[in-house]
Amino acid sequence: MKRFQFTEDDDLIDICYDNVFKAVFTRNTPESQGALSKLVSALIDREVLVTNICTNEPPVESLSDRQIRYDINCKTESGELINVEMSLNPKRFEPVKLEYYAAKLFIGQDIRGVDKSFKDLKQAYQIAILAKEHFFPDESLFHCFEHYDPARGVSLNGRSRIITLELAKLEKVVNKPIEGMNSKEHWAYYFKYLTDKGKRLKINKIMDVEEGIAMASEVLINVSKDEIERAHLMSKLKYELETQSDLVEAKREGILESQEKIARNALAEGASIEFVQKITGLTAGEIEKLQ
Repeated sequence: MKRFQFTEDDDLIDICYDNVFKAVFTRNTPESQGALSKLVSALIDREVLVTNICTNEPPVESLSDRQIRYDINCKTESGELINVEMSLNPKRFEPVKLEYYAAKLFIGQDIRGVDKSFKDLKQAYQIAILAKEHFFPDESLFHCFEHYDPARGVSLNGRSRIITLELAKLEKVVNKPIEGMNSKEHWAYYFKYLTDKGKRLKINKIMDVEEGIAMASEVLINVSKDEIERAHLMSKLKYELETQSDLVEAKREGILESQEKIARNALAEGASIEFVQKITGLTAGEIEKLQ
């Protein structure tokens, strides 16, 4: 059966914007959940089924849950814990931030009780799709980091991993034939060139062999065509871009307001704690005290 295909006339929203990324992969539909399962499976090199998804917007009624999460926080059928982040403009401290959240994800598991031990800890994966900039000195677009002894090349064989996909390193992949690309490269190509109509034919061919990408595309086209939802997503994006631009210009002109004042103004406009943290450099705890 022929899978979903884009046409040259389809006007698509860039999936590398984090709010669009979340809109595609966190819906309560078979296509959205299936796409997320396939994406995670491709990146951890093992077939998994995602059964529980929580986006990073905390419930209004639960102040105790107002914590920074990644774009997608999910759990597999077997209990593995996974954070997935689409980072359009990753900061220079991204690697250490990944390490911090990987640690929090892993130690957040509860193994208290007379019938539990450390062996009951599940695998924890911190996944970051880095849309811009090179972070690691080699030319590999994919990395899977774990604890190991670098002098002897011996792995700790622990249960936490940090996985990165650097879209800026796609130069050597662009001209590869589809059959010569692996699933990670298929996904990277899709994220990077989705809105490039000159590469849409190749993306359609990739969807013929990657069920998860076809599922994600079905969701994306519905989001793109839904005028109300598209307006909401683009309005949020417009606000974030304008706030970021104002901040940069203020720095350049030497009239930057205090971080706390910027944070208060952004919070008053409805910005998320995660976004305020990104533009001010304040910690989640410092931002919460300003609310």
